[in-house]
Amino acid sequence: MGEYRASSAPRRISSEERERILRDPGFGDNFTDYMAHQRWTETEGWGEGEILPYGPLSLEPAAAVFHYAQEIFEGLKAFRHADGSVWTFRPEKNAARIQNSARRLALPEISTEDFLASLRAVVSADEPWVPTGGETSLYLRPFMFASENFLGVRAAHTVDYYVIASPAGNYFPRGVQPLVVWVSPLAARAGRGGTGFAKCGGNYASSLQGKYEAAKAGADEVMFLDSETHSNIDELSGMNIFVVYADGRIVTPTLTGSILPGVTRESILTLAADRGLRPSEDSVNYEALTADIAAGRVTEMFACGTAAVINPIGELRDEKATWTIGNGGSGEVTMALREELTGIQYGRVEDRHGWLTRLV
Repeated sequence: MGEYRASSAPRRISSEERERILRDPGFGDNFTDYMAHQRWTETEGWGEGEILPYGPLSLEPAAAVFHYAQEIFEGLKAFRHADGSVWTFRPEKNAARIQNSARRLALPEISTEDFLASLRAVVSADEPWVPTGGETSLYLRPFMFASENFLGVRAAHTVDYYVIASPAGNYFPRGVQPLVVWVSPLAARAGRGGTGFAKCGGNYASSLQGKYEAAKAGADEVMFLDSETHSNIDELSGMNIFVVYADGRIVTPTLTGSILPGVTRESILTLAADRGLRPSEDSVNYEALTADIAAGRVTEMFACGTAAVINPIGELRDEKATWTIGNGGSGEVTMALREELTGIQYGRVEDRHGWLTRLV
């Protein structure tokens, strides 16, 4: 289909209030005037796309999503460039991932054309909400859920797809500062053969106990080990991990099916190779990692994802010990990759890989 019907409803938030919000948007706290919507039914397929006023959804208590967690989502950003245009970063990757997630959760796949159309429609309607200056952006959250009213374990016959938007600043309240990461002793984020590679709410719900443990330990984030052997690093609650070695290697855990295939992660592998580093995907044994940190063979670690982009990790903690990575600060490789990636996203650095898509 690839088209969305515009809304005739007035904006719900005044321009004065919008400008106040944009001066300090935070992350995930405020939402725009409009949202995109499309409905799928088993008999009719995908219906017409529409732009609606942002607001509450009306669902019955028997809506399948409440009982069987049949839902998925995505996350990407819209960036304001110096000439006022608005762009997004590798959205076709997000389209492919939401399609993979849909297959795993027995939801209907939305076409890449419709996915991109929904982004353009929302950003066109909410263009005044795209911030200017600094590392601000408009965070876009496409999501899909089973809205049919029934009790029974089967795939829903009615599904709703929405895109909402939220002006965003730094993901972490302290900004880009080295994270203290707690290594969960027992909990696992996802298991092999499960839904770890899909972007669904259950994976994030299962990380919350670990996040709570991390906060009690005075840490910013939690790192999970693999569910089978509990010996290899997996990922953080919502971010992939990279390890930088003194010999030029830069390693991220291989995609085993329990790790989310991050768009930022994939982009970093390319940018690291461009810099003459030796990026690879491999298993990273936790015991060997801490030994390499202690011996100085690991000089940097960082977390990455759409929301946080790239954030250094300065310290690992577990129940037995604490390890400082390098000097505990923001490593040179980490920050150089971050500067280049954000430079591409904001149009300050040449987009030599053709990763940007203009929305408005």
